[in-house]
Amino acid sequence: MLPAAFAPILLDLLYTQAREFVGLYDLTQGWFTQVNPAGLQLLGYPSEEAFLTDPARTLRATPWADGQWAALCAQTQREGRQDIEVEIRRYTGGGTFWGRVELAYFEQSGQPFLLVRLTEQNRLQQAERELAHSVRRFEAVFTNATIGIVVCDRPGTIVSANQLSEQLFGYQPQELIGHSIDVLVPNAAGRHHDQLRASFNEKPSVRGMGHNRDLLGQRKDGSVFPVEVSLSYFYLDEELYVVAYVLDITFKKEAEQELIAQREHVERLNAELEQKVADRTHALLSTLEQLEQRSQELTQALAAEQELGELKSRFVSMASHEFRTPLTAVLTSATLIEKYPATEQQDKRLKHLQRIRASVNHLNDILEEFLSVGRIEEGKIEARPVNLDLADLLEETATDVQGMLKAGQRIERQVLCPGPVRLDPSLLRKILVNLLSNAIKYSGENSVVTVQAACQPGRLTLRVQDQGLGISREDQEHLFERFFRARNAANLPGTGLGLYIIARYLELMDGAISLESELNVGTTVTITIPYENHSAD
Repeated sequence: MLPAAFAPILLDLLYTQAREFVGLYDLTQGWFTQVNPAGLQLLGYPSEEAFLTDPARTLRATPWADGQWAALCAQTQREGRQDIEVEIRRYTGGGTFWGRVELAYFEQSGQPFLLVRLTEQNRLQQAERELAHSVRRFEAVFTNATIGIVVCDRPGTIVSANQLSEQLFGYQPQELIGHSIDVLVPNAAGRHHDQLRASFNEKPSVRGMGHNRDLLGQRKDGSVFPVEVSLSYFYLDEELYVVAYVLDITFKKEAEQELIAQREHVERLNAELEQKVADRTHALLSTLEQLEQRSQELTQALAAEQELGELKSRFVSMASHEFRTPLTAVLTSATLIEKYPATEQQDKRLKHLQRIRASVNHLNDILEEFLSVGRIEEGKIEARPVNLDLADLLEETATDVQGMLKAGQRIERQVLCPGPVRLDPSLLRKILVNLLSNAIKYSGENSVVTVQAACQPGRLTLRVQDQGLGISREDQEHLFERFFRARNAANLPGTGLGLYIIARYLELMDGAISLESELNVGTTVTITIPYENHSAD
């Protein structure tokens, strides 16, 4: 035991001669009470007062977290001493350095203190520390990586494998070390895996494996599972090492298959839906078409019914007028004949008989027109063309209507046809009689009715012109309708069927009719009929 006289000397040597930081830390005050000159110089303080009054109150470059320093002090008090490595700040220049801090607990006069000794680490120590930190970081990353990592040398021998890779392939810890990488590759021999490895070793690069094809890994028990593999490399002491990063994509593949199945299911549903929509659309269009057809049929039926109603009204109006007049004449003449029984009254009887005959002929003409309309609409009339001479036909027709001429009326004929034409004489005769009858009926006394016939190659043109009442433009639109009569001819006898019958006869002969008229000037009717010339047998 040293004598008490040596204590101050030893204390002075500790503070003045020590080459590292030495200080007394008062746990009650929470800061140093003394520090040696070497410590001040190490930390860059100009004086002990500057150090003791430093408001930073820490040697550590990064301040301690809440409670961290207190926990370290409590541990030192329990165990007597602690050693730690920390990054120390310098007072001047703002630099830092790594140092080793030794803490020793003691009490003086019942008060707790720490003897703090700080030694700056040299370059070797720093390198060893950094290497240890690097190794720990590598181990943390390598061991705890969330993907499998396998390291091989140039021949393909596994030199390192992390925990997850061993789990993925079903091996015990460290069991893969020394095995060939081929044990993890299904059918490695058949796939020329040696050639692929040699190619990679010749030109190593960071890349993925597979090139858009599925890769499989092989477990220890021989089962396989889908994987994604990417390759990296590094050199150590000029020796090439290859790093394989292995990711189990079983769930990804299952999800992809499920997604494909769902997509195919959706596509089938879409196709079925599109087909149903197409079918429903087709059915709807068909229904709409049928409805439109029914609507058109109903419209046509309604129009036909309206037309029929109008025809009935016209027929009743016409019949009440046309039948009453000749029947009244017949009845009157028959009554008067009874009043002339004497022989010398024969001339009076003949006069009334003539009226009766004319009225009966008129009624017969009306009935003939009705019958003609019926036969036309029933398709019982056909055109039967034969060779005929138009000049003779016009002369005969003019003779037939001579009895209808009024005082001073005359018919002028002009025929410009060099030879016979092949047409139906009966239909053509009825057309001409009807046109001439209308011209005579609606023209006054001393008027002229002109009939012209002209023949061009394969076509006959007939024109009948009168100097009569004429027809208004409004009435011309309806002249070829059944039972229609112009308003300015309502008081004249007629059925309103003549022009309708003419138009239907012309349809049978593929002919056409046109009309030009002016009120109080006259009317010109033009018909054209195609025909074929045939040499006489």
